Amino acid sequence: MQKIGKHPIVKNGEFHLKEVDPNDRCKIPEKELAREMLSKMQKRLSELQEMLYAQSRHSVLVVLQAIDTGGKDGTIRSVFGHLNPQGVRVTSFKAPSTEELAHDYLWRIHKEVPAKGMIGVFNRSHYEDVLVVRVHDVIPKDLAKVRYAQINEFEKYLTENNVHVVKILLHISKDEQKRRLESRLADPSKHWKFSLADTKERVLWNRYMEEFENIVTHCGTKHAPWHVVPANHKWVRDVVVAKILLETLEGLNLTYPKPAEGLEKIKILD
Repeated sequence: MQKIGKHPIVKNGEFHLKEVDPNDRCKIPEKELAREMLSKMQKRLSELQEMLYAQSRHSVLVVLQAIDTGGKDGTIRSVFGHLNPQGVRVTSFKAPSTEELAHDYLWRIHKEVPAKGMIGVFNRSHYEDVLVVRVHDVIPKDLAKVRYAQINEFEKYLTENNVHVVKILLHISKDEQKRRLESRLADPSKHWKFSLADTKERVLWNRYMEEFENIVTHCGTKHAPWHVVPANHKWVRDVVVAKILLETLEGLNLTYPKPAEGLEKIKILD
């Protein structure tokens, strides 16, 4: 299989988005080849997912973050859409409800963590509580630093309890976001996806990039590193994310549970 170029994996230390070219093709020369690669990986992912589900010792939590139009929904469809839906749960976090606001900010997150044997996908996540709230100055910088530490401890706790946290930041350029917003306006079938709020948030692009950098810098850890994926090319994005998930599952050394004794003696009656 075609080798895939490396993407940044941040485990500690300062990180800057300018180090990542969102147009990077990660050594994948063309879309057709990417489709072939993705198809092969999807087959292997399905096999590993079945073992994960059967063994029920581990779970995998995939955290997807991106700017508006960054490709979270498309990634979920392309990479996770071919898996057995019984073993995958996607959770989309919107603005917190009245009940959720009455609890600590991680309360609504923890109860959605995947059970053993499951793959959970967070479309946005607990990182919204150190992202949007900082961009709009809802919380001060000092409180954000406290939350960084709390999130790191939370993810460490999950990891120590066999929840493998895979954090992915889909990185697109400002020009690409403009193109995607314009395509939604030009296509009536995509009008439902367009929100005036997206244009307002776009004005804050630099602030979002700054806070993404802070999140990756302060919350990239050994037990839960950040994968920064170039995402201008959707076909590159999908292959890289599939590879990250594949390597995560293969790293668990999954096997099917041992069968019950005496199965060879059982005869099925006519």
